[in-house]
Amino acid sequence: MATSQLTASRNFPTFKGFPPSALPFPSVGNVRIGALTQRSFPSLIVKAATVVAPKHTSVKPLGDRVLVKIKEAEQKTKGGLLLPATAQTKPQGGEVVAVGDGKSVGKTKVDISVKTGAQVVYSKYAGTEVEFDGSKHLILKDDDIIGILETDEIKDLKPLNDRVLIKVADAEEKTAGGLLLTEATKEKSSIGTVIAVGPGPLDEKGNRKPLSIVPGNTVMYSKYAGNDFKGNDDSDYITLRASDVMAILT
Repeated sequence: MATSQLTASRNFPTFKGFPPSALPFPSVGNVRIGALTQRSFPSLIVKAATVVAPKHTSVKPLGDRVLVKIKEAEQKTKGGLLLPATAQTKPQGGEVVAVGDGKSVGKTKVDISVKTGAQVVYSKYAGTEVEFDGSKHLILKDDDIIGILETDEIKDLKPLNDRVLIKVADAEEKTAGGLLLTEATKEKSSIGTVIAVGPGPLDEKGNRKPLSIVPGNTVMYSKYAGNDFKGNDDSDYITLRASDVMAILT
């Protein structure tokens, strides 16, 4: 969950020709609005995220939840240009610092699929943000973790559960009639090559059910599903659930 901050302004401009005391304001309860001054509005801080008090030095996740220390957002482009806060990409990765005891599937107890110290990638809007010990963390469910990343290359991602990593096919450069398309008019591709697949979802007995999709398959997937990534090779990648893959193309 993102952290937002709202600060009330301390400077209240007056209308030209109308001193504040001359404006007729009604009274609300025992407070007369016309009597309000800038001292009546101290700085107001509103935070939407859960904040852990500084006296707490650790957080223990419960059940199938995982605590991840969020990776800092990129502040520069590859060329070294500084990015404003509005242009910085929201991080989707971090380090696992604590895990819960696992979950029960039927009568079987299943452990968390990641270990402490693992570098992971997670769904963009998953979890609850907490801040303690001077760093931002995220508490999220084990199933919200997309995969384990052992290098800086997204193509080396090891998907978890029923996730699939796909290298997106290049968008069409021309229309059927031969007209060149601009970047703004190119349609987002929904076809790609499977790079890696997860071990599959759990069945009722806690066993993994292998996916029918394998690396090397050319597939068509739901256009607005999954999480998009840009590789170091400037290629586009997407991770999504196997259920979002609509067809295998041959």
